Amino acid sequence: MADTTFGPQGWTPERLDSLAGKTFLITGANAGAGFQATRTLLSKGAKVVMLNRSAEKSQAAIAELKAEFGADAEVSFVRMDLASLASVREAAAQVLASVPQIDALICNAAIAQVPAQTLTVDGFESMLGTNHYGHFLLCGLLFERIEASAGRIVVVSSLGYNMGIKTIQFDDMNWDKNYHQNRTYSQSKLAQMMFAYELQDRLAAANRGNVKVYVCHPGSSRTSLIKTSGNLITRMLFGLMSLSPMVQSAEKGSWPEVMCATEDGLQQRALYGPTGRMEFVGPVGKGTLHAHAYDKPVMVRLWNLSEQETGFEWNL
Repeated sequence: MADTTFGPQGWTPERLDSLAGKTFLITGANAGAGFQATRTLLSKGAKVVMLNRSAEKSQAAIAELKAEFGADAEVSFVRMDLASLASVREAAAQVLASVPQIDALICNAAIAQVPAQTLTVDGFESMLGTNHYGHFLLCGLLFERIEASAGRIVVVSSLGYNMGIKTIQFDDMNWDKNYHQNRTYSQSKLAQMMFAYELQDRLAAANRGNVKVYVCHPGSSRTSLIKTSGNLITRMLFGLMSLSPMVQSAEKGSWPEVMCATEDGLQQRALYGPTGRMEFVGPVGKGTLHAHAYDKPVMVRLWNLSEQETGFEWNL
């Protein structure tokens, strides 16, 4: 059943009222869906702080945004490399020192389809380390500020969560034995979803429901994700695919995360994204969520492991 909450066109940014006085943090916001989400939020008067790895690309993105929205557009960036827990800690400290309010933290950044096993500086498989552990720590460090703002955490996952093994490979988290660019990526996106759903449960149990946690995915969008980290064949296949009607613009790919950061009345135990063909494209709404993404014993085990590996204990 397609979600008809927002009518036949699905959710679009036309539903947004003024966002003046609101502050949004977005990881990986200097390109692709993160950049488009930034554009939409700025167009409604919001303040956006981008958390990006590259200072050079961030400065170029800010120049482009100020050219579009005027010199007064409130957009800035904090340098952060999600693949380094030390960098995440430094960036969070900088945010806490300079950003008094966080209406939503959008966990948008990701690396995908890394062709050969690579480890982060902390010794984690690179996609798990960047996509999951980096965001797990960032959300934890910023949680009290988000809570004080009655804000939201938006986790941007991927339909890939349903394309690999349907659980977490706890006996070999770094995929030393069976590394595979797609299945290992799928695992990292599943881990991100499990983090979000387990966080929902913990907030409910602690009666701290003024923080909302939402999960979405961009569908199949023309972003730089595959171009950045995929191998040549993957990049070529995606290049060919991106010419087809089964792939939409990065702007449309950004709508689910903007919706989850702003729209009232959404369900938390849900997956939002395109609802058209194969849920790759089409009107944005509530999509299909498969039960393995919130398998409770696995979520709890992953949470405990994530606290251990990041050296950060959530006090909920």
